[in-house]
Amino acid sequence: MSKSTAARKSKLEAVLPPARVVDCESLLSALPHPILVVADDETIVFANAAAESFFSMSATTLTRSRISDVVAFGCPLLGLVEQVKATGATINEYGVEVATPRFSGGKLVDVYGGPLPEEPRNMFLMLQRSMAQMIERQLTHRAAARSVSGMADVLAHEIKNPLSGIRGAAQLLEPGLSDEDRALTQLICAETDRIRMLVDRMEVFGDERPLAKDAVNIHDVLNHVRRIAEHGFGRKLRFVEDYDPSLPSVLGNRDKLVQVFLNLLKNAAEAIGDTNDNGRIAMQTAFRPGVRLSLPGSDTRVSLPLMIQIEDNGGGIPEHLKPHLFDPFVTTKVSGSGLGLALVAKIIADHGGIIECDSEPRRTVFRILLPMQRSRMGLAQTSRES
Repeated sequence: MSKSTAARKSKLEAVLPPARVVDCESLLSALPHPILVVADDETIVFANAAAESFFSMSATTLTRSRISDVVAFGCPLLGLVEQVKATGATINEYGVEVATPRFSGGKLVDVYGGPLPEEPRNMFLMLQRSMAQMIERQLTHRAAARSVSGMADVLAHEIKNPLSGIRGAAQLLEPGLSDEDRALTQLICAETDRIRMLVDRMEVFGDERPLAKDAVNIHDVLNHVRRIAEHGFGRKLRFVEDYDPSLPSVLGNRDKLVQVFLNLLKNAAEAIGDTNDNGRIAMQTAFRPGVRLSLPGSDTRVSLPLMIQIEDNGGGIPEHLKPHLFDPFVTTKVSGSGLGLALVAKIIADHGGIIECDSEPRRTVFRILLPMQRSRMGLAQTSRES
């Protein structure tokens, strides 16, 4: 190399910024899916932050344990670990139920794993929420909404009209009654009004008209409902925001989306209660590529990369209610109608998205996945990859 060439190279190296070294462990900890590295003696040698949350154990505790100590006896995950050890091949298993002593009931996940190329005596395992279960739940939500829709049509004709007659008769009788009897007619009017309001709420499920949609900034919606909560039912709570500012717009109905997230925030506040001085509601948005949903009756697959998550530190949802959480008339509230979350699931389905829930004591998460605005999808994807 000549002196002039060496001098130019030296000047160029002085101008260019130094190359950044990526910390692989930090990168793995940033991933949303639980990842474990298991040695050939089945000892866990690495666990990322998502694995800590999934197993409800710290990374220090996990890395002092064998995989058989972490999951329940007979868990299918143990068989998959043995399969990788015996064959040295990668695995891809869907719908695996993973249970541990730390939480009641199993969690259905898709498992990906195999030997590490650089360290074949170690294997990696990645657990991802089962897409088959998510799609099955969403179809169940839609079927439940259709059943309520049919019931609402019947109730509108068979109950609302007689209620009007009963209320009118009570009002006609009221002027000629004593004070004691007048209280009874007022009770009749109040109860007929309550039943009518319930039927009116159910009629929303029967509205099959397409939503009027426009480009909606989901962060504007979340900020709007947060302000409502802070000045009302959530005034004693701490709200934590973790937003991805680069998210593109959602093609949706702003009023309906406000209704969805206001309902979720109100449920979170009620789950925390007034006695919890450390009540916290976390609101998060993120871009999650790779989630695709097949539309019923067609071969079209829609990408659902926009994730909105509402998390609270309340008491959690009872185990027996989790499979039916979005069904109509399912509630833990003494005075609740059980239609709030069913309506939330219907509105999200009308937007082409899905909703799911994870719950354990002190941590309940409602996660919504929505499609991007189609006209901007290609542009948005390009801008994120550049």
